Amino acid sequence: MTDAELSPTDWVREQTEQILKQGTTDGVEIFDRPVVLFTTTGAKSGKKRYVPLMRVEENGKYAMVASKGGAPEHPSWYFNVKANPAVTAQDGDKVVQLTARELSGHEREHWWKLAVEAYPPYAEYQTKTDRQIPVFVVE
Repeated sequence: MTDAELSPTDWVREQTEQILKQGTTDGVEIFDRPVVLFTTTGAKSGKKRYVPLMRVEENGKYAMVASKGGAPEHPSWYFNVKANPAVTAQDGDKVVQLTARELSGHEREHWWKLAVEAYPPYAEYQTKTDRQIPVFVVE
């Protein structure tokens, strides 16, 4: 997808450029963990935006964890996904159109556990903030 905007954050932009250049997420990692490249639509601008996130997958469904490293506020992509839940997910060289929905209750607990198993620092991030870190399932 060539009409999507890259992140203004250097390391995120460089990681996304690497995925786009090689055509796969394989070998592109955050802290030695695999990633999925999501494409979201801006809530206000309507522009497509790339969002590489930790790979949390179960039975063909993915989680999008809005951790922002435990910051007190949600990442900007959170608001985009809430407004426009249709997202594209690239896992390896497979690209699929999916729909995101924010989780709560037992379903959120299940996916949060999977997320922490995939990337243990998520548990620490939750201790850094008063907000409950949102989790979306993308299916």
